[in-house]
Amino acid sequence: MARFNGTRRVGAAPTGATSPVKTTETRANTYEGAAGFLRDARGELFQLAVVNMVGQDTFYESGGSRDERYEQLVRRLAVEDPAWTFEMLRWLRGPEGNLRTASLVGAAEFVKARLDARLVNDTEGWNRRVLNAVLQRPDEPGELLAYWIGTHGRNLPQPVKRGVADAVQRMYNERAYLRYESGSHSFRFADVIDLVHPRASAPWQGDLYRHALNKRHGRDTPVPESLTAIHARQTINSMSPSDRHRLAKLALRHGLEHNLYREAMAGQWEWLLSSLGDTTDVREPVSKLDQWRLVLPQLGYMALVRNLRNLSEAGLTSEMTRQVSRRLSDPNEVAKSRMFPFRFWSAYQATEGGFAAALDDAFTHSMRNIPALSGRTLVLVDTSASMHGGLFARESKMSPVQAAAIFGVAVAVRNPGAVDLMGFASGEFRHDVPTGALALAEIRRFISRVGEVGHGTDIHGAVQRQFKRGHHDRVIIISDMQTMTTGGHMAHDVVPANVPIYGFNLGGYRVAATPSGRPYRHEFGGLTDATFKHIPMLERGVDTGWPWELDSSE
Repeated sequence: MARFNGTRRVGAAPTGATSPVKTTETRANTYEGAAGFLRDARGELFQLAVVNMVGQDTFYESGGSRDERYEQLVRRLAVEDPAWTFEMLRWLRGPEGNLRTASLVGAAEFVKARLDARLVNDTEGWNRRVLNAVLQRPDEPGELLAYWIGTHGRNLPQPVKRGVADAVQRMYNERAYLRYESGSHSFRFADVIDLVHPRASAPWQGDLYRHALNKRHGRDTPVPESLTAIHARQTINSMSPSDRHRLAKLALRHGLEHNLYREAMAGQWEWLLSSLGDTTDVREPVSKLDQWRLVLPQLGYMALVRNLRNLSEAGLTSEMTRQVSRRLSDPNEVAKSRMFPFRFWSAYQATEGGFAAALDDAFTHSMRNIPALSGRTLVLVDTSASMHGGLFARESKMSPVQAAAIFGVAVAVRNPGAVDLMGFASGEFRHDVPTGALALAEIRRFISRVGEVGHGTDIHGAVQRQFKRGHHDRVIIISDMQTMTTGGHMAHDVVPANVPIYGFNLGGYRVAATPSGRPYRHEFGGLTDATFKHIPMLERGVDTGWPWELDSSE
């Protein structure tokens, strides 16, 4: 199939439109000593928020100092501009931002700052609303309370109780309880209920609250009849391994929908596999392949992508392999999953090229906002040493240089023959992407070349050596933006004032290498292709707003 190959192409802007991340007249130096620009408070917070893995060190900043800067910015803007900060935090936790911890910490600090400022006449209900907005997974009320009490003490103000209670009433059900109730959590479901006293939305939810409290406090009471999934789970847990495997074999023969396992799973496919892990005294256990045969229809799309290696090692049949590949390639599944493009790259790495064509299709669909561009584009991907620090490292071993390569190669694949793709550090290397190439294979090939041109970050030198006046219609720089000084010169001075520079900032550091928020000079942040939606608008001469302000049709 065609790779990113559409018919509509975007022309360079006839007028100088502006984007939301704005630099000020105040100057400062990058971590490598080059002259740079400070952003206004909203721009600095946004650029940090979209890449901030709370508590995680980066190349230039410790996790502690980075978190402190983030919290101070949130607290300032929660008082000065609560409407904007609320929308930013809600977007950050939503499907497009998809950053859990940063949004939870941000919401807690938002509330604390407003309470400290004694903004008691909160007619908009910002405090309660922001907590309810960012709590989107059933384990998150406990996470937020653990953060609040660990940071601000055991006193829970009423807005905190009410905002968390709103989320509990919305999210706590049997499925949530079976999936997220765990003795490893310091704040369990019952603890949250004890602290915020949520109302039950229906009789069954009241039964669930009481059951959670009884279990937590060691009261041996029967499971209420209304909690059918919990009752089914308890029944299977009490079975011998032989009986569990016998029940699973019945599900294989007659279908899971008519089996007690269906009720007990409550969507938690991992538990089904775990329940069959004990084969003590089981003469003919259910094979790993048959276990996956049962589980496969239950997997959500993200779970499918994350378990491709396990599926491969189970020895899938040809039909099961075709079934998996069809789901991976389905553009509707990709769109609904809202998965970051790097997830598909991680899966490609984990499976060592297995399901390559299907994963490449999925990656293509996930990068649907990469525009087709008129003229010629210079794309500079930073491969310096500072781009090797942890970015989602605890989750996926993803580094900034890999993320940069993903976006750089995607632009080249989307615009065959019209992109000069360069890796740069102390020097540059050219990376030609053949027409029709598989994007994931090209990303791997690009990453294998990291280190070819040293380890410094010379943005000005790269632009000066590679930009050709009258030949390039725009420049895209994907970097942490911590450039070294090159004789006091700056990259944006090399490019004519009416040629756009688009900086994609993967570091979120305080100082920017180029100006932004003015005609033909723009800086974006984040790890999704959604940021590319700005380019077609800007090149039509349309000012762009924050991501949550963009029309979904754009």
